Amino acid sequence: MIRFVASLLFLTFFMRSVWAQSPEILCKQVDDIARAEMRQAQAKQNSAKFKKTASSFMDIHYHRCVWQIDPAVSAIAGTVTSYFTLSQAASTIVFDLTDNMLVDQVMYHGIALTYTRPMNNTLQINLGKTILQNESDSISITYHGVPNSSGFGSFVQTNHSGTPIVWTLSEPYGARDWWPCNNALEDKIDSIDVFITTPKAYKAVSNGLRQSELLSADTLSLTTHWRHRYPIVSYLVCLAVTNYTEFNKSVQLGQRTLPMQTFCYPESYADFYANSQSTLDAIAFYHFTFGDYPFIKEKYGHTQFSWGGGEEHQTNSFVINPGESLCAHELAHQWFGDKITCASWKDIWLNEGFATHLASMFMESRHPENIYANRKAEIGNITSVLGGSVQVDDTTSVGRIFDSRLTYTKGSHLLYMLRFKLGDVPFLNGIRAYLNDPKLRYGFARTNDLKKHLEDASGVSLDSFFRQWFEGQGYPSYQVAWAQIGPDVVKIQLNQTTSHASVPFFALPVALKFTNSLRDTTVVVDHQSNGAYFVRNIGFVADSVFVDPEYWLISKNNTVTKLAELALLPGAVNVYPSPCINELNVQLQSFTGNSLSLLLHNVLGQTMLHTTVPLYQGKAFLNIPVAQLSSGHYILTVIAEDGFKTTQRVVKY
Repeated sequence: MIRFVASLLFLTFFMRSVWAQSPEILCKQVDDIARAEMRQAQAKQNSAKFKKTASSFMDIHYHRCVWQIDPAVSAIAGTVTSYFTLSQAASTIVFDLTDNMLVDQVMYHGIALTYTRPMNNTLQINLGKTILQNESDSISITYHGVPNSSGFGSFVQTNHSGTPIVWTLSEPYGARDWWPCNNALEDKIDSIDVFITTPKAYKAVSNGLRQSELLSADTLSLTTHWRHRYPIVSYLVCLAVTNYTEFNKSVQLGQRTLPMQTFCYPESYADFYANSQSTLDAIAFYHFTFGDYPFIKEKYGHTQFSWGGGEEHQTNSFVINPGESLCAHELAHQWFGDKITCASWKDIWLNEGFATHLASMFMESRHPENIYANRKAEIGNITSVLGGSVQVDDTTSVGRIFDSRLTYTKGSHLLYMLRFKLGDVPFLNGIRAYLNDPKLRYGFARTNDLKKHLEDASGVSLDSFFRQWFEGQGYPSYQVAWAQIGPDVVKIQLNQTTSHASVPFFALPVALKFTNSLRDTTVVVDHQSNGAYFVRNIGFVADSVFVDPEYWLISKNNTVTKLAELALLPGAVNVYPSPCINELNVQLQSFTGNSLSLLLHNVLGQTMLHTTVPLYQGKAFLNIPVAQLSSGHYILTVIAEDGFKTTQRVVKY
């Protein structure tokens, strides 16, 4: 889907709007794509929640799929032959297959086996013998039926301009709706061959490279053979059948020429052909930025379908139209989502957040005049609600998995913040190492895998970043107070409040742009605690300050106060020593009122201290014994009578 990073997703519902037209369009495209995906998923999702039921000890190496499809009929018939090994000895194996699909026979070495359908959307097969651990074997399942249409469609029969079409979109749980497979995020099929027989008036498409198109002896039907020789997760296996018009182009990637194959409706040919160069440019952009196109020995292509968006089927993205941003998003999934697939739907941002971000990077390279306006609109969408984490907290809900604000937009902006925090070179080096990790490439990854590679490339710990921004909720609002203390020097005090209690403080570098009528300069301060002071030589007398002028950070309702005297800076808190062992000293100054509240919490949110501190002329000093506290991180919160609130991190050895 709309994803800037990686897992075959169903993409932008954004109906062909062009990113360059207005600053709001890109975010609306991303938002509409995800919302369309989510709406259709909720409308069509099976009432039964998905449970992993296929044999987790079965490693499927190869599927030979032989299917019969008439696009005028909502039905499928065929035989799927699966080659596998078992990680433990077993006499029974299980495939995922919805209960309404009828199994005709199961063949094993020429013998028809017994099987059961326990009404939990599985096919349980009694092998009649025990297959030993690591022993290779195969089995053939012949079946037919009218597939369910769950998730975003999984298997859909409809029409375009009066012509029938069948297409599939199996993410997240829909592969079992139309073919026997392992539906979970735990095993990639090493390779597939797909044979689709249709009435001869139609073309059939699937993954990989087309090997042949053969007319039947009676010339009434056509069998098309597709071959794919890269690891592929079950939800990315696809087919579509209608009266497609085909055209072919290519892009030069170093010494290789990569074919791009397009199948579109005859009525859409001119539109797809005219807009194909943008996708060719995006292939080259991603290839030279993030590493080789992952399926470079085969091809990339588009197939038009009637769903409101797109899906990143491996080597063959299905799209509703050739919109520039939509196609850039689905293409990006070939790296993020297809080459490396999230190992849990909790981490779907590794697919969708990356695909969204890569599409933004490509669109920024083509339309630089709209960079800041689009980033600002993206931040506005994220901060329209006070809470919500990028990490998915309910993987049984398709709507939550593909939440546009959190999975797509906030996931994308986490990558903006990481680029800003680490720098583009360490960031890109870490991403390339992630994509080429032998344990991850053409397999599965969790967020911690990405985190490790970014840390290794940058030398920066990202524990707090991912705890705050991936697991936590909300965003900061910055309060900047500043004073000019000489013709060239400013002193800054930076505080923040947060929108959600799950994160009391967001530790990030913050850019501040100082300006006057003739000059401007931007300084970056590392905001690690509330009340922190910074002195910077800016080289001139400023009259204005802007927070995060290039919109790298997720924040909202930031304020700037210019003070004539530095002493007027409010709410200064000095905590020492840090780290502390036996005692913690807290020095407070420039507060209003007669007293303030002081709280100390551990990382679990438990209150370790809550006291009221009297003020004398806005000042106070407190010595806190901490020898009895466990080693670790704590949050010190100071709340003044006027509502001013500030926090600091405390480390206890």
